[in-house]
Amino acid sequence: MVATRDLIDCGLMTEPRLPLEGIRVLELAQVVAGPFCGALMAEFGAEVIKTEMPGRGDDLRRLGPTEDGCTYWFAVDNRNKKLMTLDLHAPKGQEIVRRLVANCDVVLENFRPGVLERWGLGWDALHAINPRLVMARITAFGQTGPLNQGPGYAAIGSAFGGTWYLNGSADRPPARPTPVYPDYMTGLFTAFGVLTALRHRDATGEGQWIDAALYESAFRVLEYTTSLYGRQGVVRERGGLQHAGWPGGAFETQDGKWIVFTAPAQHLFERLCAMIGRPDLPRDPRFAAASERPQHIPVILDLMTEWFAARPFEKALAELKGHDIPHSPIMSMADIFADPHYRAREMIIDVPAEGLGVLPQPGVVPKLSLTPGRVTHAGAALGRHTDEILSTLLGMTAAEIAQLRADRVV
Repeated sequence: MVATRDLIDCGLMTEPRLPLEGIRVLELAQVVAGPFCGALMAEFGAEVIKTEMPGRGDDLRRLGPTEDGCTYWFAVDNRNKKLMTLDLHAPKGQEIVRRLVANCDVVLENFRPGVLERWGLGWDALHAINPRLVMARITAFGQTGPLNQGPGYAAIGSAFGGTWYLNGSADRPPARPTPVYPDYMTGLFTAFGVLTALRHRDATGEGQWIDAALYESAFRVLEYTTSLYGRQGVVRERGGLQHAGWPGGAFETQDGKWIVFTAPAQHLFERLCAMIGRPDLPRDPRFAAASERPQHIPVILDLMTEWFAARPFEKALAELKGHDIPHSPIMSMADIFADPHYRAREMIIDVPAEGLGVLPQPGVVPKLSLTPGRVTHAGAALGRHTDEILSTLLGMTAAEIAQLRADRVV
């Protein structure tokens, strides 16, 4: 069977129409959560127009490793977008936003609550211009509540959301979760919210706004922790390298490498015991039931620590695989680049980057069978598409654009 991708590469088929083609997004956001949401939508066909402050741009342009004035971080999280400069503080810039909103389906923004309202660009004003508009508003603490004016980044979201407390070794202070996952989780939740709102809009003609908060994204992924405290008053504590509820965690092998395994289910626990030569353990009253096992988990973890310490890395991997126990090496980026599974799944792709040739970047997630997302270019230079957007979408003349540039609006 010939794969669709092979036919496209041979020129026998055209690229399939992407599912979000025809959706236009105006991104009034910077750094991570909002731009990541926009990037996800752009990968599946949405036209994403990102605005940045003239002469300065998104703060992400100055964060992380840089090559020839381009940060890799900005290049990854702003790929596939059209980038324009626009001063939202200026009345002329605000008027351009209103004109763009009339031609857009979605607005993404991450200013503190009330800022856009002061500029005449809040939900009520934009909804009056375009009743079908979906507006996603991303903040640290949400649009309402006593902390709604609080500033915040991912670190604040993970601390207030409860995940920082759970991260690290049991006998040490809480450790910072990395990378900035509350930003990425919020971007993902927001993209889901936008798509559900668009589905409602398409069915009813009615737009709506979305309230997304960094801390709530962190809080939402706490597994059973909320119910445990709410019902039993038990505060879940840090588990460190090993899991406190069932056999599993990170263990060092004889040659100093690290492997993670997990055995939460009864059949996996039985396989684990057979692997380490202790098939009697599942019948031991301390371990026979999943409800009793957590109370005696240190015994199992000590056994596993000894088991891994007595085996070189490759032998331990082979035995875990032979007993069909979920496991993985702890992968560094060097390991990932060398791994055939990543390559087979196209999870490392070479992306055209202006002035840099190509940049290795993560592939598109998730993978759709008929309309897979694609990446056309990395995050571009500041203001790269300003003239194109103003002329083609708003019909401005070259003289009008030149005047806006002279006034430092764009």
